[in-house]
Amino acid sequence: MGIEALLIRTCDQTAVYWGAPVPDGSGGQTFATPVEIACRWENTNTVIVASDGREVVITAVVHLTQDVEEQGFLHLGALADLDSDPEPEDSAVNAYEIRRFDKMAGMKPVTEFVRVAYL
Repeated sequence: MGIEALLIRTCDQTAVYWGAPVPDGSGGQTFATPVEIACRWENTNTVIVASDGREVVITAVVHLTQDVEEQGFLHLGALADLDSDPEPEDSAVNAYEIRRFDKMAGMKPVTEFVRVAYL
């Protein structure tokens, strides 16, 4: 069994994912429709170096079965738990910004990947 297959088996939690915001043409930003993704969510309180080189405190490390975008958002739980048409920045949603996303190739085959988001 490869590393990706093992991670897929251990990613038995559900998260709601919003991709990074895009300009809405009126000076604001808008998010794509949220989707559910499989994950393994680990709460933590540690300092990491973000992609821009700054040290940031993160509150969770999330192992994923698919790629996500930095500046997107993750919420631990299902879409059904949220109000219809939720926005990640709504206080009731309790979503966290993806501060860094790492995708590392497994040993063999090199088509398998380990994906980790830092929130």
